[in-house]
Order: sequence, then structure tokens, then C-alpha cells
Amino acid sequence: MRIKVINPNSTASMTAVIAAAARAAASHGTEIVAATAPCGPVSIEGHYDEAVSVIGLLEEIRSGERDGCDGYVVACFGDPGLLAAREAARGPVLGIAEAAMHAASFLATGFSVVTTLGRTRVIAEHLVRSYGMEHHCRRVRATDLAVLELDDPASDARAKILDACRRALDEDGSGAIVLGCAGMADLAADLQGELGVPVIDGVGIAVRFVEALCGLGLGTSKRGDLAFPIRKPFAGALADLAWRD
Repeated sequence: MRIKVINPNSTASMTAVIAAAARAAASHGTEIVAATAPCGPVSIEGHYDEAVSVIGLLEEIRSGERDGCDGYVVACFGDPGLLAAREAARGPVLGIAEAAMHAASFLATGFSVVTTLGRTRVIAEHLVRSYGMEHHCRRVRATDLAVLELDDPASDARAKILDACRRALDEDGSGAIVLGCAGMADLAADLQGELGVPVIDGVGIAVRFVEALCGLGLGTSKRGDLAFPIRKPFAGALADLAWRD
């Protein structure tokens, strides 16, 4: 089985963190193809970043289809372009926020999301509603860490994230923590050991869910709105993105 794990931002060092988490979670015999978006923002921290990042994400989905990938993981907690990616793919496409929230709802009656900047909290709250998780998600907490600070030892990111997790358990009454950024993937096991509750990294969970769906012979429905895109001309700089079977 070949699963393509796509970092929709253009920072290769973050892709390395994501790839390590994906490979650690994958079953024996699953090949993880890690990809960095070929264009777009170095980090995704708002609606504008998300919108622009979808172009690179879709390029990676289309190349994955040519290369015979069985399924995909969108490794950004905003799940940017998720439905568009599903239109373009035969196999299952999972976003890490959707996967992590569902996994948390299996493990606890309430969970909190610990994310990066305050402005991204609004995006995560929107996803909570979109995924029907209002009765499970107790709160989305921002650490006010920029995404690229997660890879900077001077930022003291781990300590800030740990503090937010502890406050979530104490103040929100949550029984599990969802890490709200793919760049936090390498912290999940360490934080879980420290806190004594499930700490869910969406990258690893999404990989396992894709394995399960592919193993059952399930792919994205091509009936209705997730059918392959309609063939039509595109204009200007996006002409090459016009759908071709």
C-alpha cells in the first residue's frame, strides 16, 4: 500500500517531522510518500494562506494519481482543500483535523484542541462545527506560537504546549488532547507520557485510517459532488490546472 502524506506548506523541515510521524504510525508493508507543496506559503496561518496552499496540494494529489498512490493525508490542521482533493483522487483522502477529532471522540467524552496562533483557533472552531464535533470538543486553545516556531528551540514551544494541555485538562474537563498542528506531530508521545491521557497527533491517526479504508477496498465516491472535476478550459496562470483525465 502506498500512502502520500502531503505537507501543504513549502517548508521541507516540517515535512521531515510529518514524514517521521507518518512512518512511525504506518503498518509493515505500507510505503509513506512524503511531499512538500511545490509552491505556496512557508506556513499556513490564516484563510489566505489556506486558499493559496490548495494549488500546491492539488498538484501533489494529481502527481500521486499518476504514480499509483492508494490514499492521501492532508497534513495541515486546517484541512485545506480537502473536498477538492477528494474530487481529484480515487482513493481516500483524509485531513488530519477530521481524523484526529473523530479519534478523540472514540477515546474520551470530551477533548480540547491545542493549536498555534489565536487566529488559527477560529479556523479550528469552524472545523469543529463542520465535522459535527460540538458535543465532543470542549475548547480550542491557542498557544500564540507561530507555526515555524515549533522548530525553533529558542521558542520554548514544548513548554508552552504542555502548559496549554494541562490547563485544558484542568479547566475544560477534557479527557483527551488533540494537537492542532502537523508540526506538533513529534510531541504527541512525549506529551501523552507526561499528561497520562490520550494525546492525538492527526498525522499518525490519518495514516492508520487511510490504511483501514484502503484495506477494506474503499475509495472516494465518484457519484455526485465528489465525482472527478468537470473538464473545462482554465484561463491565465492557472491554465495548466484544468482537469484532464
